[in-house]
Amino acid sequence: MKTYFNLLKFAPSIRGYVLPFAIFMILHVIFSQLNFVMIIPLLDILFGTTQTSALDAGQIPELSFSLTSIRLNFQYYLSQLVQNEGAFSALKVVCITVVGAAFVSNLSKHLSDRILETIRATFILNLRQKVFDHLVHLNLGFYEKKKKGDIISRMTSDMQEVEATVIHAFTVLTRDPIMLIGFFIILFTLSAKLTLYSLIIIPAIGGLIGALIKKLKKDAEKTQKSLGQLVSYLEEAITGLRVIKAFNAEKYIKDNFLNENKFYAAAVRKLNIRRQLTTPLSEFMGILLVAIILLVGGALVLNQESTLTASGFIAYLAVFSQVIRPAKSLSETFSNVQRSLVAGKRIMEIKEMENTIPEKKDPVEIKEFRESIKFEEVHFAYESKPVLQDIDLEIKRGKMIALVGPSGSGKTTMSDLIPRFYDPFQGKLTIDGVDIKDAKISSLRAMMGIVTQEPILFHDTIFNNIAFGKKASMEEVEKAARIANAHEFILQTENGYDTEVGDRGMKLSGGQKQRISIARAILANPPILILDEATSSLDTESEKLVQDALDHLMQNRTSLVIAHRLSTIQKADTIVVLNEGRIVEMGVHEDLIKNGDGLYSRLSEMQGIQP
Repeated sequence: MKTYFNLLKFAPSIRGYVLPFAIFMILHVIFSQLNFVMIIPLLDILFGTTQTSALDAGQIPELSFSLTSIRLNFQYYLSQLVQNEGAFSALKVVCITVVGAAFVSNLSKHLSDRILETIRATFILNLRQKVFDHLVHLNLGFYEKKKKGDIISRMTSDMQEVEATVIHAFTVLTRDPIMLIGFFIILFTLSAKLTLYSLIIIPAIGGLIGALIKKLKKDAEKTQKSLGQLVSYLEEAITGLRVIKAFNAEKYIKDNFLNENKFYAAAVRKLNIRRQLTTPLSEFMGILLVAIILLVGGALVLNQESTLTASGFIAYLAVFSQVIRPAKSLSETFSNVQRSLVAGKRIMEIKEMENTIPEKKDPVEIKEFRESIKFEEVHFAYESKPVLQDIDLEIKRGKMIALVGPSGSGKTTMSDLIPRFYDPFQGKLTIDGVDIKDAKISSLRAMMGIVTQEPILFHDTIFNNIAFGKKASMEEVEKAARIANAHEFILQTENGYDTEVGDRGMKLSGGQKQRISIARAILANPPILILDEATSSLDTESEKLVQDALDHLMQNRTSLVIAHRLSTIQKADTIVVLNEGRIVEMGVHEDLIKNGDGLYSRLSEMQGIQP
């Protein structure tokens, strides 16, 4: 139940709800059970056995706060009515009392349910928002280990499972135990001996249902895990549909999905069969229990071994039959909540995931970039695989630094360390002498604009993609688009700047998407630029337009450029050549290309670049 109580922490502060909820809940329990207290006098009136001994003796029962006292005083009042005005008058009083009690009971239940609905709505709002906020703040390493489909499954289906059950379980766990206590107080008042017999039998039935619930939890874990895998297959299929079709891999993908789909269907079937078994099982056990009580109690009454009258015994059976309802509700809730607890556990795993890029309590706010960025003996590895080793580099303000080298040499990783997407394992990285681990992350990243090889656009308008995260006017967005050579093609789209770009910008070409990304970076006006192979995937015409936009963007800025096409970085102030995570050469284009034995010279020769 630890997971359950951890989930309830996301419920709104219930301080203001506790008192009204408690009042309405108690009123509901009291008045719903009051009707069963009325059964005995009602039967006595109908069968003409109303007790008048107290009246005949001239004794008025003592009034106290107990069920026995209330019952005796009510019987005394009814006996007076029967004697003075007739049995029908007494019957009317009983009926009015029953209807009044039922009205108050149901009104109180409705009001308590309204309070719980407020708690439920705010609970799921808080939970979903807190988990999403945490997902956004988690470092990129988390997403390299987790499947996107599994994360989406936890945020959708798991969240729905929790929403459907957690607050309902809270209602049952607060209301039904109170009702059970109330019913057993009445039962003990009517016959302590008979109630003790029932308490011997109930634990055995509870143990049987408990064993079934334990198995339900294991089934639920398999089901939720399989559903996450299904969503992962779906997400991968949609994302990679072009590749799937190009390689005629439809059958392979469909078979993978089919196998997991069959496993999930079997797991759900098994889970639901066991979950549905709890209802008929608890109902049968309840009837069995009532039958046993009927047999034992009937024997006691027939053998005159109990003080129960015939009407009292019928009332006892009526009350005892009501014990089954909250007991059954509790057993069903415990069975249904197992899948929600598994779903809740999967959600809490995300919420409790530690961010490996923490921010200090009193971070240094970087307000401007004045001098340089320095790598000082930096080492980095993905898990146990070394990626960067002994990196020493200074990037001075206003200079263009190019990173080149074979694939896997560590170029992108090196650029990812600057905005602190990752932290170095050894060494440090400073900006104007401030270790970036001591800097406020938001102020650090505000210094930078990043344009990647694959432009990231959102399913929104062109205007909102350019103004992403900022409040900008149309004039500012249009100016940035003009500098990025994007204004003309934007005007040719269906709705201009209000045109939606589609999922991941699918309505635009690669060059158009890249120019939108550059316009976004221009609008942000950062002093530091990181360009990660921004033109490598474009055709010649698009590359020229994008390169021209990049040249405008890099003016008077510090730039770190990652490039495979060496022709695009020949004017760099410093070219840094990486190989297997180490800096093997450094210098300007003319000097590096003259070194016939150097890696840069060999790469240039392969691309047809002459000295």
